[in-house]
Formats: sequence, C-alpha cells, structure tokens
Amino acid sequence: MASQRQLKLGAMLHGVGTGWDNWKHPDAVTDAGTNFPFYARQIQKAEAGKFDFAFVADSVYITPKSTPHYLNRFEPLTVLSALAAVTSKIGLVGTLTVSYSEPFTVARQFASLDHISGGRAGWNVVTSFLEGTADNYSKDKHLDHDVRYRLADEYLEVTKGLWDSWEDDAFVRDKKAGVFYEPGKLHELNHKGEFFSVKGPLNIARSKQGQPVIFQAGTSEDGRNFAAKHASAIFVGHGNIEDAKLYYQDMKRRAASFGRAPEELLILPGISPIIGVTEEEAERRYQEKLGLVTIENALVALGRPFSYFDFSQYPLDEPFPDLGDIGLNSHKSFTEFIKKEAKEKNLTLRQVALAVATPRSIFTGTPVQVADIVQQWFEAGAADGFIISPENLPTSLEDFVEHVVPILQQRGLFRAEYEHDTLRGHLGLKIPENRYAKETVYG
Repeated sequence: MASQRQLKLGAMLHGVGTGWDNWKHPDAVTDAGTNFPFYARQIQKAEAGKFDFAFVADSVYITPKSTPHYLNRFEPLTVLSALAAVTSKIGLVGTLTVSYSEPFTVARQFASLDHISGGRAGWNVVTSFLEGTADNYSKDKHLDHDVRYRLADEYLEVTKGLWDSWEDDAFVRDKKAGVFYEPGKLHELNHKGEFFSVKGPLNIARSKQGQPVIFQAGTSEDGRNFAAKHASAIFVGHGNIEDAKLYYQDMKRRAASFGRAPEELLILPGISPIIGVTEEEAERRYQEKLGLVTIENALVALGRPFSYFDFSQYPLDEPFPDLGDIGLNSHKSFTEFIKKEAKEKNLTLRQVALAVATPRSIFTGTPVQVADIVQQWFEAGAADGFIISPENLPTSLEDFVEHVVPILQQRGLFRAEYEHDTLRGHLGLKIPENRYAKETVYG
C-alpha cells in the first residue's frame, strides 16, 4: 500500500549540463542547448517516469568563458511553450529573473504558458547573481544583494495581484444576451510601491490551477525568508543529509512564521545520480566524467559564482586564498560555503576547484543503493523530493527513470500513474484563492 506522503520528482532539462567539459562525453549531444528534439525526448522520458515537473534553468549574462550550454541555449518560456505541445501531464517550470524584467510582462507570459499547457506552469524566481548582467539591460550597476530581494518581494506581490485581475467566473460569454464578461469581476491592481507602479488589470484570465506555481532557490538569509513567504517549492543543493535536515527544518519553521502550513512549502534538493549495474560500474562512470575535466576549466567553474573572479592568479597547491568580501554581492550563500569549507578543511585551490567542477554525488551506486539513499533522505525529513539533474552523465535521467523509479514505486514512495493534470495537483498544493473571491478549491 502506498504511503500517504509521496516523493515529488523533477527533471532538469539542461542541454549538455552546467559543466565546462560535459559536452566532451562520448554520449553527449553537443548541440543539445538548441536541439528541440533532444529536449522533447528528455521531457517525454520524465513524463513516462510520472515526474511532477521538468525544470529549465537560465542566465542572461555570458562571457567567453561561460560553459558551452550557457553560451548557446533556448530561452525557457519559449522552449517550455513548445514542450507543452508534446506532453500532457508533466509540469513545466522555467527560470526568469525579477532584476531584469517587468512584472506585467512576466505575469502575462507565465499566465499564457499556464493556459497553453492546461495548468502546468511554474516559475523559478531568481534575482540574478552575476554582476555583469546589468550591462545587458542598460543599467549602471547590479543591485546589491539585499536590494534585489526587496525588489523581488514587491515584484511577487505585484505579479500575484495581476494574476487575480479576473475572477474565475468573470467570462460568461453569453451570445444571446450580448454579455462577454461581468464588469464587476474585473479588477485593477493600482499598485504603487518602492520599485513598481502598475495599474492593471492583466489581459489574460487565471488558468485551471489558479496561478503558476512559484519555485525559488535562495539559501542566503534574504533568500530563505523570500522563499518561505512566496515559494511553493525550493530548489536547493546539499552535500550531506545532516545539512539537508537542518535546512529543511529551518525552512518549514520560516514558512510557519508567515502563517503557512509545512506542506505548503516543498524542499527539493537537486541531485546528479550516477547509477551502475554494480558499484564498480558506477565508480567507473564517475571516473569517466572526472577524466573529462581540465584544471583550467575547473578554475573557471570556481570563478563563476564569484562573478567570474580570476583564480588563475593564485598557486594551485597552496591554501585557498583569502578573498575578503569577494562574492558577497553575487551567489552569496554558495561563495560563503566555499570559503568556509576551504578554511575548515585546509584545502588547496586545486582541491576546491576540482570539487566545485566535478562534485562527487552521494547518490552514486546501484539502482537499489540510490533508491535507498533517496528513501533515507525522504523519510528522515531532509527532502520532500528531488530534482534530477544529468550533470554527471548524459544518461543520468534515463538511468534514474528506468532503474530507480520502479523501485520507488514498488516501495510505495512514488506514484505509478498521474492522478491530476495540473502542476498544483501533482504537488498536492491548493489552488490559491482569488483575492476578490471567497472560496478555496484544490488542484
């Protein structure tokens, strides 16, 4: 008998991956970032595995040293709209920055994806951590970390308000009476705040799931509070179960402080499993990936979260350099973690760079071993589910779907068939009440 609480699973659609050397793997599709048939095969594999959603990450700033996938890839909402036509159940989650966009346009775009897909849209809200992004948007400077999150908070309030412009039964479309909609059920927002002035209303109705599902990936103090207030799901990374449990407990507490129930906020660590028929095969596959990486590219990988800081100026085999405040206004939580780990473990620059470029996933082993670790994290209160990323091997998603998912299904931890056709339905989330209506329903 299936347990009442079940895993939530997402699939990262990430072309040839975030690494600088992934594209060199013999099984890699080298033009995957702009290869629609590749994306279609990936998402259809995830849907065959009954995954809750597929996830497309993004960034709007590159340098000549960016990863191959980042240099040449689809814009998320465009490719997700196309993928909606070749799928029928799986959720569609795309990344879009609030620091370099406008709430009215974004509300309209995600509402459109929600309608196109029949209520399967999700938005991964980011504030953009790369400082050079400002140069692409006619801005004098990249906003400070705390300012970006203040802006994001107001941005989400505006966007959610716009999504409520039309009450759910506003469009009567009565041909005989000549009434297309009830005027009393159309509402202006009339927002005026620190960053935005938006009148509304939005020129598209709510979808069958009410509003797109909000995802977030913040782990800094500002990011955690923002996610606890606004997000329904959090994409996070942890190297061990102890840290994952502490984060899980902290986020559930923060959600409660905003008047939310624990189940309204799902914690979904990203994992890159390496699966082999035997432990030896899994290890061989990891070593194969490790062999693709050059130390030069590892240094570039390390520099990216520090806004492409140049680490090549330091000796490789001496202790990790003291960087002072470098990284505080970029990917703050990750850069602080790197500094802390390097200092506590007395790591060299070479060791840190290789660890960042080729992290060894603890979700490595036979299908049963990987399923055991997934179950351990889930039942120990370290995760509500996972986002599967094919970072280590091009076949990671396929391996997980074909060999690990059946084990999780047999154990009653994951669905055997879809029970809903909206993303909120899959995730067990309420349809948000329209602020102008009175009744709450479920997806």
